[in-house]
Amino acid sequence: MKRWMTFALALAFAAPVLAAPDAQEILVASDAIRNPSKPFGLVTTMLEYRNNKQTGNTTLAVYSKADPNSGQFRSLIRFVAPERDVNKLMLKNGNDLWFYDPSNKASIRISPQQRLLGQAANGDVVTVNFAKDYQAQLVGEEDMQDGDRQMRRCYKLSLKARTPDVTYHSIEMWIDTSNSRPVKGRFYTESGKLLKTAFFRRYQPQLGIERPTETVIIDGLDPNWVTVMRYSDYAWRDIPETWLQRDYLPRFKPE
Repeated sequence: MKRWMTFALALAFAAPVLAAPDAQEILVASDAIRNPSKPFGLVTTMLEYRNNKQTGNTTLAVYSKADPNSGQFRSLIRFVAPERDVNKLMLKNGNDLWFYDPSNKASIRISPQQRLLGQAANGDVVTVNFAKDYQAQLVGEEDMQDGDRQMRRCYKLSLKARTPDVTYHSIEMWIDTSNSRPVKGRFYTESGKLLKTAFFRRYQPQLGIERPTETVIIDGLDPNWVTVMRYSDYAWRDIPETWLQRDYLPRFKPE
């Protein structure tokens, strides 16, 4: 009997121990679902709702490509609608964000935290690799209802900003364990106040893989204040370096 107990204990100790998944690698895989790997363009339509009534809309043409050194995306955003904003521009280069108004031909530095429409901030409409701006920690696994009200087994990650000039101080992210798709995010201020909750949904084939084509953002205090961001017209694009320079903004001509 003792020999069998000794043998059983030996087997138990010899069994391989599976290492916990690496949180940063989970975040990198999730970023790859949201962001195409090569220079691309798309159209972002933002709709604001208050108590189920639409109160605003903005349409943007977005051109993005990753910096070969930092890996973070640089983006040029052109306002398409409403009419009063047509051909205004935003430029993200590194952690600098600039706004250009052709009516006064001035470019000014703006904050990524500043609201653009409803719950969508300036920093929400540019392409972002969270793994470059945030340090991830794996909190655990949870069953989470996604934006289409389907249950998903998710990794829960806690993200802390690496620098103070990113859009959010901290983020909680839920990422599907089976396919690395982002499911839900909660975004916080430095004081720990919940700013908004976002659901990534309506996955469709875009530029080689299925990506979320809609993000639903709910205000942290008022759940009846909702902003919907829809992504369409994905296309691989040749984006000239000149487009991503602040000095070129006055000379940019839409196609």
